[in-house]
Amino acid sequence: MSETALEGAFTPSVLHRATVVCGRVALLLAKRVLMLFVLLAVVFAAIQLLPGDAASATSDRGESAADIAARRHQLGLDRPVWIRFWEWITALPTGNLGTSARGQRVTDLLSAPFPNTILLGGTAFALTVVAALALGCWAAARPGGVVDRVIGLASTAAFALPEFVVSVGLLLALSLWTGWLPAATTTSADGSPASWTMLVMPVLALAVPQTGWNTRVVRAALTDQAKAPHVEAAHLDGLPSRRILLRHQLPGALPAIATGIATSTGMLLGGAVVVETLFNYPGIGTVLAGAIGDRDTPVIAGVVACAGAVISLVLLLADLIRARTLGARP
Repeated sequence: MSETALEGAFTPSVLHRATVVCGRVALLLAKRVLMLFVLLAVVFAAIQLLPGDAASATSDRGESAADIAARRHQLGLDRPVWIRFWEWITALPTGNLGTSARGQRVTDLLSAPFPNTILLGGTAFALTVVAALALGCWAAARPGGVVDRVIGLASTAAFALPEFVVSVGLLLALSLWTGWLPAATTTSADGSPASWTMLVMPVLALAVPQTGWNTRVVRAALTDQAKAPHVEAAHLDGLPSRRILLRHQLPGALPAIATGIATSTGMLLGGAVVVETLFNYPGIGTVLAGAIGDRDTPVIAGVVACAGAVISLVLLLADLIRARTLGARP
């Protein structure tokens, strides 16, 4: 590279822009980290409001009050909750999620089921994005037409259905009545689903409601962009409708679409707990249900931390897409 080119690559304007980009990313990241910190603090406080505690919930039948009190002291439950939270949260950056009330490391408890949940939620997320974009663009291609009305009604109905209703319908239609797919999930030696066919119904149960919601988001965002001056100018220039939709409307609609899809991440991971239970899927749903029954704060907080980190990352990406598309320098 010539000396002139090197000087041009590091002009004050370029350095200023890079500084602004880094500052914007750092600000967005700090915002998400703060939200996760507050969420975890709320989780710790909320568990204290439940009746009983981990010492009594995990005690064996016949244990005396003195035994339970000793166990409570061993678990540190006799200390203020804010001290226990601070010790737990300061160890979190090292990857230490604490120890469960039954003496197991939380990272070991989640090492197998959490990747399974990410596989389930990630597949449902990808399906949701593809289906919502395809259906939303198809509906927006002919506003007010038959396809637009049918997709609008179907997406509203899909979004109104809870995940457990969709799960029951899929079990009846694809398993009990036809026998096409297995009703329950069995696991292989490494703890993952034994066959990809066991993912089909859980993925559909998660994706159908969120596809309905995001299809409406895509359709509404494209409708708003259709009124933009540059889109109207493209129509006056006689450009093909498909090219206008994909080249002019869709890029401008990306901020709203990204926000809607990012919001669905939390819904997908939350719905996964219900879907995993119905299909006997080896994810964090069973671990979380058992931890709530045991009042096991480190396990519950560990699940929330892992899920919250994934959701925060997706929301951060949506923030960056929104800022860049709207013309702001992230």
